[in-house]
Amino acid sequence: MSRFNKVTLGVLFLTLTALTGCQHLVVHTEKIVKADVDLQEIVGLLAGFGTTFAAFPDLIAMLRRRSSAGMNPRMSTIMGAFQILWVYYGLLIASRPVIIWNVIAVVINFLTVGAYAYFLRSEKAKSLTAAAGSQSSV
Repeated sequence: MSRFNKVTLGVLFLTLTALTGCQHLVVHTEKIVKADVDLQEIVGLLAGFGTTFAAFPDLIAMLRRRSSAGMNPRMSTIMGAFQILWVYYGLLIASRPVIIWNVIAVVINFLTVGAYAYFLRSEKAKSLTAAAGSQSSV
């Protein structure tokens, strides 16, 4: 098992362990679906927008150059795992901005990791094909 997979599994295990220890915590869904919006939520929505889309330029750059070069998937994986905890925390405190922006951030981070894996696999396949071609011409 690669080091990346071990780290990912370790982070997920710790996340699940933390979540199972929170059985006495209750999610107040009636506060999440309330109709009124106050200044705190507006500030939270604006702040969440900025922090959520901070990782988006990396994803766009990787998709444009069609390469995994310069990308560190561990950072996105770790951020995504902890943003899942932020979503749970947002449910516990009934904060719509925390829930909304962290769900979007989880999707962006896991798309980034998926794109990295896809491009890395295609780069390895190209290098193997090139190596096989140079071997056969010798």
